[in-house]
Amino acid sequence: MLEEYAGAIVLEVNGQEVEVIDLSVTGKTGRKLVKTMNKTGRAKGFAKGIAEYDLAATVAIPLSGDLDWDGIEGEKLTVYPLSPGGKRTSYLDCFSTEVGEKYSVDNEARRDIKLQALRKVEE
Repeated sequence: MLEEYAGAIVLEVNGQEVEVIDLSVTGKTGRKLVKTMNKTGRAKGFAKGIAEYDLAATVAIPLSGDLDWDGIEGEKLTVYPLSPGGKRTSYLDCFSTEVGEKYSVDNEARRDIKLQALRKVEE
C-alpha cells in the first residue's frame, strides 16, 4: 500500500495567500538542563522554560500588492498542505525580525523574511 506524505504547502498571512518558495519553522521548547553536583557525576533533570517559534520564509516579490513585511506585528501565519486531508498549523502573534531581498539572473526576485511567533496552534 502506498503512503502519501506532506509535500507542497500554502502559506496565508491573515487569510491572504502568499506565493512562498521556501518555509522553515524551528520550535524551541525552552527546556534547560539542570546541572547539580552529586555522586553520580551527571545531570538529573531539566527546568521548563518559554517556548519559541522561529520562521524563515522566502517569497516571490510581486510587481504590485506586496505585503509590508517590515511592518508585520501581531499577525497570524497559517500553513497547510496543498493536498486535501492535511492539518492546518497557525503561528499566532507573529512579528518580523529581518527582511531582505535577493535578485539573480536565473531566478525571480525573492524576499527573505525571518519572523518569530508567540504561539503555535494546530487546527
